[in-house]
Amino acid sequence: MNKIIKNTLILTAITVVSGCLLGIVYDITKEPIAIAQENTKQEAFRAVLPDAASFDTYTDLDTKSAAALLSENGYSSDDITEVAVGKDEGGEIVGYVINVTSHEAYDGELQISVGIAADGTVKGIEMLSITETAGLGMKADEENFKEQFRDKKVEKFTYTKTGEDGDDMIDAISGATITTNAVTNAVDSALVYFQSELGGGVNE
Repeated sequence: MNKIIKNTLILTAITVVSGCLLGIVYDITKEPIAIAQENTKQEAFRAVLPDAASFDTYTDLDTKSAAALLSENGYSSDDITEVAVGKDEGGEIVGYVINVTSHEAYDGELQISVGIAADGTVKGIEMLSITETAGLGMKADEENFKEQFRDKKVEKFTYTKTGEDGDDMIDAISGATITTNAVTNAVDSALVYFQSELGGGVNE
């Protein structure tokens, strides 16, 4: 019995010490991790909206109403998580960066930044988080795929497996239709939010 109590006390002590150490490690690393994540996000902002000299948080984002808007337009698997207002050196708005989380990727989830100029032109897209299959879905993070969205002014994008022409047509990644669909829908979700909430449309 004494041996059992002794072993229990030892295990309890190890558990307590391990928990304390994990807490200390978390406290030490959480700020550098947060800084690294913010730097990654700012780099993505600059990449997708290069005409902007600075970015301010769009404080009017209501994630619940945004989710309802997307659902009404057929994008219930996407969430608008953040919107930044891009301004030039004179403080004039040149466009917006809209961050979207897709829940329909092959691996379950991906996060993307979409830069949209004030006139509704998609200036670029960047992946904030993607963990798709190497050699297949991960090709969505390659330039030759992302550039298909760049400098396109359309109401929405559609992916194609047959090489159809048109600014609104995106060539599907071979063997990764699910990923292609997720990215395309995420960009379209950003366009829906821009066109409905930020005062911009392709015909304006």
